[in-house]
Amino acid sequence: MTRTAPWPLRPTRAALLALGAALLTGCTTASYYAQSIEGHLALMGAAKPVEQLLADPATPPDLKARLALAQRIRAFAVTDLALPDNASYHRYADLKRRAAVWNVAAAPADSLTLKRWCFPFVGCVGYRGYYDEAAAKALADRLQREEGLEVRVYGIPAYSTLGWLNWMGGDPLLSTFIRYPEGELARMVFHELAHQVVYVQDDTMFNESYATAVERLGGQQWLATHASAAARQEYAAYDQRRRDFRDLSRATRDDLSAVYKQKEALAHDPQALTAMKSEAMARFRQRYAELKARWAAAGTPYDGYDRWVADANNAFFGVQAAYDELVPAFEALFAREGGNWPRFHAAVAQLAKLPKPERLAKLRALAEQFGPAGQAARGDSVELKAR
Repeated sequence: MTRTAPWPLRPTRAALLALGAALLTGCTTASYYAQSIEGHLALMGAAKPVEQLLADPATPPDLKARLALAQRIRAFAVTDLALPDNASYHRYADLKRRAAVWNVAAAPADSLTLKRWCFPFVGCVGYRGYYDEAAAKALADRLQREEGLEVRVYGIPAYSTLGWLNWMGGDPLLSTFIRYPEGELARMVFHELAHQVVYVQDDTMFNESYATAVERLGGQQWLATHASAAARQEYAAYDQRRRDFRDLSRATRDDLSAVYKQKEALAHDPQALTAMKSEAMARFRQRYAELKARWAAAGTPYDGYDRWVADANNAFFGVQAAYDELVPAFEALFAREGGNWPRFHAAVAQLAKLPKPERLAKLRALAEQFGPAGQAARGDSVELKAR
């Protein structure tokens, strides 16, 4: 079984800056945007039309099956989820490497707030992307050495160009994710297409939480209506582990945030803060060991999160928060709109027009009113609706 990341690591990647790189300002060096341009153009140049590959006798049968599945998922995204009908995901590129890009994230030792890099058009984001893994690691080493930051370098299977490059053929399917299990492949496509519907400058958490909500809800609908029983069973086991791990990670983020709120009070005793942080991390790893034991006892042993847990730091948790933090609120918004996809996307677009503090406050209120607890209190249920 293909392993994906511990949570959907699919931001609108810094790599999408490639085509706008000539406009980048002093925050980005010439060498950085040169590799961005070259990397993205190489990726686009490797892409071939899916129809051509399906008709080619030289295309391996297993790849043909995955490409055909991806095209069915792509059509479903348009007809059932009200996602864009454009050039994206009608071509395929074999990158002959394990990731499309490698992102660097960094955070202070006493905060989950990520270091931000700013770019024209897309605004400021909490990562910096490279097509070369060695270059990403070099930046991470420098940030750790010179600025004392906790760092993370992680491979990304896909990124979005926000629909800006559909005139060039759009975002292609990639070898880095085409063989994902059916449910995960569907989620990947839905997530990246959602970025073409709504994108807000300088608000990674809003953008990624919205796209993650789309992938979760859309993935459930695809599996319920189009997938085989075996695919649904495979997805259910994987997704339950993912939810378990998300819950554990969210609880640990809360623990760490509570610790870091005391840093001013403990300014006279930094060792005490370090000790509290170490205790929180130790609890995280102990609870993870208990999770693994529970999975094994249920007959679904899994070690795919081991490296993540071993290397976890503030940068790891900061990145994860961008994808998870507001997802319950967007799911609550979907419930408020009666499971109607066009109405949901339109409501998100209206939120995107608000000042950041106001839209965050509205999302928090929605989560309380229409989230699982609120639905249970009212006896509500949400039916997923097509166009």
